[in-house]
Amino acid sequence: MSPVELIALASTVSLLAGWRLYLVTFAVGLAMRFGWVPLPEQLHALDVLANNWILGIAGVGAVAEFFADKIPWVDSLWDAVHSVVRPIGGALLSMAIIDGGDPAWQVGSFLLGGGAALVAHAGKAGARALVNASPEPFSNVIVSTGEDIATAGLLGLAIANPIAAVLIALILVILSLWLVLAARRLLKRILEPKRPSTG
Repeated sequence: MSPVELIALASTVSLLAGWRLYLVTFAVGLAMRFGWVPLPEQLHALDVLANNWILGIAGVGAVAEFFADKIPWVDSLWDAVHSVVRPIGGALLSMAIIDGGDPAWQVGSFLLGGGAALVAHAGKAGARALVNASPEPFSNVIVSTGEDIATAGLLGLAIANPIAAVLIALILVILSLWLVLAARRLLKRILEPKRPSTG
């Protein structure tokens, strides 16, 4: 795998960790454990993800997140708790994928991975603020299921074709930033006191 492909893979995995850290960790660890996905030789640092304890913790976290993410306002509470966990997880995954001997590469991949996960997390949390403001109860399940499917699909694509996955990831970053701004505008409108109409 070329350096460009490794950076693309690290970027995509970090971004996806901002949505579903536990699912990404569990899926990559399981794929390594059973040899379902031939990961490149450079990714020996990810061997720890195939550890029984890590698989168990990530599996329990993925199941808990799957259900918490479907319930209005519980999803926002879950996101608030994970505002630090997801970016750190994304940064560590990125650093493990790059696995450069040069400390500058390691620090750079840690910062970029954490930034990608933070942007994705912020976009997800922003989208949930918009969804939670809607009166009907089904939009949470639809949006959350879409995130589950997108995460699994993009993770598979990132391993098979990192360049294509990073292009999709860039579109998702732009969408995430737009969602953050849209959620901010909505919250500002909701929280602003209504002015009495004159006339």
